[in-house]
Amino acid sequence: MLIGIIGAPNKGKSTLFSALTMNDVAIADYPFTTIKPNLGVAYATRPCVHIELGVACNARNSLCVNGTRFFPINIMDVAGLVEGAHEGCGMGNQFLNDLSSAESLIIVVDASGKTDPSGNKSSGSNPVDDVRMVQSELIRWLSGVIGKHMNTISKRDDGVEALHEVLAGFKVTESDIERAASSAYLSTSRISWSEESIEKFSAALLQSAKPSLIAANKSDAQGTDANIAALQKEFGADRVVPCSGAVELALRKAAKLKLIDYAPGARSFAWLDKDASKEREEALKYMQAFLKSKGTNVQELINKAAFDLLDNIVVYPVEDENKYTDHFGNVLPDGLLIRRGSTALDLAARIHTEIAKRMLYAVDARRKTRLGKDYVLKESDVIRIVSAAK
Repeated sequence: MLIGIIGAPNKGKSTLFSALTMNDVAIADYPFTTIKPNLGVAYATRPCVHIELGVACNARNSLCVNGTRFFPINIMDVAGLVEGAHEGCGMGNQFLNDLSSAESLIIVVDASGKTDPSGNKSSGSNPVDDVRMVQSELIRWLSGVIGKHMNTISKRDDGVEALHEVLAGFKVTESDIERAASSAYLSTSRISWSEESIEKFSAALLQSAKPSLIAANKSDAQGTDANIAALQKEFGADRVVPCSGAVELALRKAAKLKLIDYAPGARSFAWLDKDASKEREEALKYMQAFLKSKGTNVQELINKAAFDLLDNIVVYPVEDENKYTDHFGNVLPDGLLIRRGSTALDLAARIHTEIAKRMLYAVDARRKTRLGKDYVLKESDVIRIVSAAK
């Protein structure tokens, strides 16, 4: 899974990326600090099922800390986006090409309103305009890709297949294309769309195939409440996450230095630094108060992206349904993120294609009951796949 962090310059993208991944990246108050995309790993969290089952787990593909399971998620922070990027302005074409492989997007905006949609310092800017600019550039970029190939596409009877070939590097399926065309009320037989129709299709495809969250960053600044409310009214409260990458990064650095005991997503921390200077003490007091009043919500942001936006659940495959172990005796070693609505057969395919081909049935390890291949998986299921494959 790859999530892209996007937005105009000076919105705090690189700071947020560092807070999520603890990677050292260039952070500065000028455009295009990020030239090549920064790649890192963040962790989405869920309560580990070992607590419910009353066993101690041996996490292998993830981490388990105090009953919380941390699942690795690949994150990409790309170059700042400016108006006209689809035409090559700024780092436009490079940025948009880097973005192609992402499954979902986090659009970072400045909730303080102290930077305009191009990233220049200002006062009273509306972050709604930040989002609109990014959305417009994405739509016009994708429209341009499709428009360049429209002459070739129009000669094919099967427009879905033709579009899928053109968008091969965009990580979309033929089903995504069909849904987007249907949503835009466009025929896919012998496609010959106008520029307006291409833009409608592109908007629909981006919405379904690369869904986005809005990170209302710099929420620790004064006067952000009105801007956050405006974003939530315009785009929906479930799509807007007020957050502070700067405070979260400071907390994680302090925890790394063992000045505090802080878990990502917590609303408080324990003080470990008994000899803090007055300046450090004031900074820690400020961050403690901010956590209690608002929270940085950086962990919530990645959780919403991984589980809500992409509609994933966590399932634990095991080989022994009585001991909840794998072949080597590890207890609940792997937690897999899998799309909601997936079946036991889909889980078998994630484990190994040959196991799926020769699958006989599944077992619910909690209830010790047999399940069919078409059983629809549920959150925190512990499942044994029984297959004729060795």
